[in-house]
Amino acid sequence: MDPTKAMSLLTRACPYLARTGMSALQGLAATGVNVPGASRGLSTSAVDEARCSVCPGHTGQSALLAKASQCPVVGPSIRVNDAGKTSQPLPAACPYASCNSIKPEPKAASEVQPVTHKTNEAVFDYEGMYQEKLAKKHEDKSYRYFNNVNRLAARFPQAHTAKASNIVTVWCSNDYLGQSKNPVVVNAMKTALDTYGAGAGGTRNIAGNSALHLRLEAELATLHRKEAALVFSSCFVANDATLSTLCSSLPGCVIFSDKMNHASMIQGIRHSGARKHVFDHNDLEHLEQQLAQYPRSTPKLIAFESVYSMSGTVGRIPEICALARKYGAITFLDEVHAVGMYGPHGAGVAEHYDYEASLRAPVGQRISGSVLDQVDIITGTLGKAFGIVGGYIAASSSLVDMIRSYAPGFIFTTSLPPPIAAGAVASIQYLSASQRERYLQQTHVRQLKDDLESAGVPVVPNPSHIVPVLVGDAESAKAASDMLLAKHNIYVQSINYPTVPVGEERLRITPGPGHDNYMRARLVSALDSVWSTLGLRRTVDWERLGGRCGVGEDRANSELHVGWKRGVENVWEDAQLKQAHDFERARKGGVPITPAIPETVQQIISAMA
Repeated sequence: MDPTKAMSLLTRACPYLARTGMSALQGLAATGVNVPGASRGLSTSAVDEARCSVCPGHTGQSALLAKASQCPVVGPSIRVNDAGKTSQPLPAACPYASCNSIKPEPKAASEVQPVTHKTNEAVFDYEGMYQEKLAKKHEDKSYRYFNNVNRLAARFPQAHTAKASNIVTVWCSNDYLGQSKNPVVVNAMKTALDTYGAGAGGTRNIAGNSALHLRLEAELATLHRKEAALVFSSCFVANDATLSTLCSSLPGCVIFSDKMNHASMIQGIRHSGARKHVFDHNDLEHLEQQLAQYPRSTPKLIAFESVYSMSGTVGRIPEICALARKYGAITFLDEVHAVGMYGPHGAGVAEHYDYEASLRAPVGQRISGSVLDQVDIITGTLGKAFGIVGGYIAASSSLVDMIRSYAPGFIFTTSLPPPIAAGAVASIQYLSASQRERYLQQTHVRQLKDDLESAGVPVVPNPSHIVPVLVGDAESAKAASDMLLAKHNIYVQSINYPTVPVGEERLRITPGPGHDNYMRARLVSALDSVWSTLGLRRTVDWERLGGRCGVGEDRANSELHVGWKRGVENVWEDAQLKQAHDFERARKGGVPITPAIPETVQQIISAMA
């Protein structure tokens, strides 16, 4: 057998040898050494095979066999004492014993006996496997039920259920600012639909690259003050494709991932095949301990989020960027649950850190030294605050071009339809200029958190727009959600494992600009009633139990994981909300800011005149 082929077989058969490079194995095979007793623990045939198959004609002890003697499985059988030991076979515990580490060459196709497919042969029970997997979901109460909820554009945030006459108020939508029904957005989509049709017609490489796609990417690059941007079909795809492509390309890359990162980031990290470390949520000391294990020359990437969607906590962006600089890493920041809602132009939490500087600087111009400028790669979505669908990355032009050229998730999929791109452009431009929606959302969030605290309903503390209400049990969380919908005509989805850890099941509430005082009062009353009816734990009960995920814990302890600035309760500070309010009042000629989003194009035009 050819020596190189023999060594290839060895390394495939034995994971221990596989850790030794091929060049090193070739050197070992070509070297004869004398290791006392090295061959006495193997049968003569095994020694002969090690000599002849790996190094034909070599009469001395093979250094490759000496290497094998270091194996923790077969080593004891090789390294026997010189005196009085008889030959022993390879230990039965070794999964490679039956093949003696080298499998015979496959037979020629003409020699292979065809498989017989007898009619009475048992077939794998596919349906049984499906049912078994589903049974496990039902057993641990993590099975997902989808409610039939049809949001009404003219009455948002209201919707009807399967029965059109049954009107409910939606309190858990990710259409955070109601942009999906904003007439500016809808009209832009209608115009593009009439002009370019419904679909893109192909991938970006084949007939699917239009002026609207290029315009959208230019708008996103401008929003984040980066050199370039790239649009994907969703941000799940953007995260998966970017992380897997980038980190598999960086030689020896090591990824550092926040424990609470989204599934799309976890998927991308897994697909990259790179080594990874998971650091405790927002724990800078833990992250630094992991980074310090590697030299600065090792390629590294830190993946984290700005707003964590199920807890509402905020990533420590400036501190993580500082650690990245110190240890030679690049940063990958997911702003999915922040774009549109934070910063004076809606670029996200990274922009919000430099709120005043962002207000003064021309749109799109780089602000050297700003937090936004320190982040290497930003990912975001068009499907939440912007009210459309799709995802994107924004970064340097070379990185974006590399992902564009190599990422299968971008290359081999149909591009976004032109009406989607047109609506996204309109939404980005609108929210970049308007503070109205952000002001209303943030004031409604504050009011609801205060009301729930007064009612003793346990809210997971955080500085963002997410209002997570802790239940602590999967079955009870679903029961609470069902009761709100059936009895109070309020839709709030329950969140269970694996989206959140077992024991931290919750209801996730997202107040928006359209939720008025009456709706909020009804929600608080309904939650108070459901908590009493089901006997769910209130804040004081969690305090007696020692607290969970910030509820019932002392402020100093909860601040360790909520993020943002120490001693500052909300990302949107009082002075910033006042500035947003005064800006909108002046822009609209002193007209009061009301909760309802304008219903007609004429109202929008009048308001922006």
